[in-house]
Amino acid sequence: MIDHIDHVVLTTRDLPACMRFYSEILGMKSENFQTPTETRIALKFGNQKINVHEWGKEFSPRAHVAAPGTLDLCFIASVPLEKVIEKLEQSNVKILEGPVMKTGAVSKLRSVYVRDPDLNLVEISVAA
Repeated sequence: MIDHIDHVVLTTRDLPACMRFYSEILGMKSENFQTPTETRIALKFGNQKINVHEWGKEFSPRAHVAAPGTLDLCFIASVPLEKVIEKLEQSNVKILEGPVMKTGAVSKLRSVYVRDPDLNLVEISVAA
């Protein structure tokens, strides 16, 4: 019945810091899109996107408790993990753990873990 995830929603306290982290460090494309009633912000990568809501200004409908720092995300990198680590280090993003071996949805993964500006846990992985 379910084939794949189209998007998730991230709630942020600090929109500029959030957008810098995901676009400048992780390389996602920032995009504004219009609904019938408002302009929204998304971070696009591959065939997916993350819709971004500012804390206290969330759009409806939304999660019952939408709060910064409540996500635990895993992204598959399009470059070797060593290049990911190099970019994180150049950007002064602390690696919490890794590289470590993990189990993904379709394969074993080599991963590093970091926190975004809202303290969400972000796992960045490559197939092992």
